[in-house]
Order: sequence, then C-alpha cells, then structure tokens
Amino acid sequence: MKKYLITGLLIWIPLAITIWVLELIVTTMDQSLLLLPPQYQPQVLFGRQIPGLGALLTVVVVLVTGLLASNILGQRLLLFWEYLLGRIPVVKTIYSGVKQVSDTLFAPGGQAFSKALLVQYPREGSWTIAFLTGRPGGDVANHLHGDYVSVYVPTTPNPTSGFFLMIRKADAIELDMSVDEALKYVISMGVVAPDLPGARKP
Repeated sequence: MKKYLITGLLIWIPLAITIWVLELIVTTMDQSLLLLPPQYQPQVLFGRQIPGLGALLTVVVVLVTGLLASNILGQRLLLFWEYLLGRIPVVKTIYSGVKQVSDTLFAPGGQAFSKALLVQYPREGSWTIAFLTGRPGGDVANHLHGDYVSVYVPTTPNPTSGFFLMIRKADAIELDMSVDEALKYVISMGVVAPDLPGARKP
C-alpha cells in the first residue's frame, strides 16, 4: 500500500500544483477587468463572470503595445512617456531601475542568464551552479585586476533569491547544459539530474 500511495502522490501532486499555479495566474490577470468602465464589465455585458477573460485581455493589450512601440511614432511616444516619468522624483528612481533590469533580462539577444556555470561557493572545494549575467562594470571594473565575470548563484528550491558574485573567469567552469536544465537541477535540489551530453534516451 505504501508503494501504491507514493506512486499515486507522484502523479497527482505535480498535476495539482500545476493547476493551482495556472489558476493563480489567471485569477490575478482577471483583475485587469476592474480597469474597464462599469458598463463594459463582463457582468453587465454577458450577465456573468467569464474566467480567463482578463488574462486574454492582458495578452491582447501587451501584444498591441508591442506592435505600436515597434514603429517610429510609437517609439517617439515611448520616449516622451519615459521623459515624463523621468521628471517625477520617486517614480524616476523606481522606473529607471526596473526598466534597466527588464531590458537586460528580456531584450532579444541579451546575454543575461545565457550560460550555466559551475563555481566554488560558499567556500573552496564546495561547488554549486551559477548563471552568467555579464561582466563587472562601472568603477567596480577599475578595482578588479584580471578577467572577471558576473554570476548569479540561485538558492534551492527557490531560485528567485540568490547571490550576486564577481569571480575570475578562470574559476568558472562552463557546463554543457542549457539554462533550463540547470535551473531544473537547482529547483529539484539535485534530484532531477540533466542527461549526459550525447547520451541517448531509451
């Protein structure tokens, strides 16, 4: 019975967590419907709440925004919008910081999190997985003599928190695995190991 119980849990737990996360995302995105005027609310138009309509509306708005920002007029409007936000003291600090991070992480062709590395942390002889984020810049680069790289060391099992390190490039070993495989390895606490390069799956 113990064997069958564990087998059943291994089937239902990932499915239940997946459904819970999707429901949380859709429910959160449905809150965007509150921005619509009262006469355009789903309860008024259709007589009932439609789950997922807010998520669809959010995707459409983001897609249309991207299309408009891709032409010359949209880019000028975007520059004007950023100029206005840059004149507001507190908003300027928050917006510029978030924009720099998002441009680095999500820009096409960006180098952030482009490679999985093996580094020694938190002490020599203890190894962990890290992700390449770039090279030291600003005045920091003037005080580091040699070839250094910037890496992000995620924590387990929550990779959204971690540590930012600047280490010698020679001390980092580039792994022959994708970022997704390395991230899955970290989240699973080493249980789900990536396949060896060149190995054939049965």
